[in-house]
Amino acid sequence: MNNRTPDPHAQEVVRLESVRKVYGGTMNAVTALDDVSIGLNRGTFTAVMGPSGSGKSTFLHCAAGLDRPTSGSILLDGVDLAPLGERELTKLRRERIGFIFQAFNLLPALSVVDNVTLPLRLAGQRPKLAAVDDVLERVGLGDRRNSRPGELSGGQQQRVAIARALITRPAVIFGDEPTGALDTYTASEVLTLLREAVEQSDQTIVMVTHDPVAAAHADRVVFLADGRIVGSLDRPTADQVAARLTHLGAWGSRTVAQQAGHEVLR
Repeated sequence: MNNRTPDPHAQEVVRLESVRKVYGGTMNAVTALDDVSIGLNRGTFTAVMGPSGSGKSTFLHCAAGLDRPTSGSILLDGVDLAPLGERELTKLRRERIGFIFQAFNLLPALSVVDNVTLPLRLAGQRPKLAAVDDVLERVGLGDRRNSRPGELSGGQQQRVAIARALITRPAVIFGDEPTGALDTYTASEVLTLLREAVEQSDQTIVMVTHDPVAAAHADRVVFLADGRIVGSLDRPTADQVAARLTHLGAWGSRTVAQQAGHEVLR
């Protein structure tokens, strides 16, 4: 008989605990994250939103191991990032994290296939043809494998970036405004691909966005203001997200934001 108490964090692929991030020195310190604690479960799609300067990008950079917090702890796929050196962090990011950026970040001289398989090659792994074919078919680029990025539309280039993020079967994919450079129709196609990755492949996605329509594709939308989490919505509509953002933008002080967040989270 198993009498062990279940670990409440067992399903969390990302865990931030009391994370603070302060930029600058004593005289010009700016607190980008202020005592942030949150867990993100495996197989979920989370959108992170907030007004300009709310800490969204810092949240993503710290959670993904691209920046180190001033204090607090971050666990990614069960690994504590704090004691890792730069080489170990690079290895972890390469093997367990996928990234999708607004600017696509493709190498123009490489074909679609070579761009997609680059993370595997950098890790010293030989790409498996079947896996490459599968991921290209999933993103609708099975017939463009030998094309260069310059021969593709913006939406197709972002599909290459999604395939590149998926090919290593990462523990989590972080997206930084992944639809910011796309038109409405193409953005919807890309978001549908991300949604399918969650539902069909149990992928975990964390996406920073300013777009309520994009956020409405997520399971949960987390709102930041003044470096703190001030509320969340589960499977909201775009109108609900937009309404919440309007209130966040109107809050002029941290005290008001904290009070509103307290009401939301009750």
